[in-house]
Amino acid sequence: MNRNYLLCGVGGQGTVLAAKIIAEAAIARGEEVKTTETIGMAQRGGPVTSFVRTGRDIHSPIIPLGAADAILGFEPGEAVRNLPYLKPGGTVVVNSKAQMPVTAALTGSDYNGKEMIEYLQKCGVRVIIVDGEKLCRECGSEKVLNVILLGAAIRSGAVDITEEEAEKALLSRLPEKLHELNRKALKLGMRGTI
Repeated sequence: MNRNYLLCGVGGQGTVLAAKIIAEAAIARGEEVKTTETIGMAQRGGPVTSFVRTGRDIHSPIIPLGAADAILGFEPGEAVRNLPYLKPGGTVVVNSKAQMPVTAALTGSDYNGKEMIEYLQKCGVRVIIVDGEKLCRECGSEKVLNVILLGAAIRSGAVDITEEEAEKALLSRLPEKLHELNRKALKLGMRGTI
């Protein structure tokens, strides 16, 4: 069965690595995979979007509007911005903590993402909220938000790979000194939704 995943956030949140983990796990089980990302403004905290398509006879890495099975929103506003890609009945796995965009910071905005979460909950889609900030604190590093969100998405069934497949792909991409931290993050994500 073909599956389409859109991962979105801002630069530095690890969306690209999370997409590569999903892709590598799908390849290891013999599926075709196409991926692409937009990362042009990532260095300045700008939006990052990764597309991952798995299954058979996939001809393009770009997910058509209304065709994503799941959105992994590392930042609530980015999840809302990408909502048109979600198919009816799809799932949004979203981090509850907002990352203030540069433009909002410059205008003195008090953006905290709460309105975005409320909007998602009113859209008639399945929403899984993850307290990424709390779980990163438990893990001892804010750099593992991507692995925590991936764990929550796997647990919810939004991403069709197993914890073991994700761990194997993750460990193959990271230096050994980061293995324990990321194993812990994956396990916390598997249990940690609001």
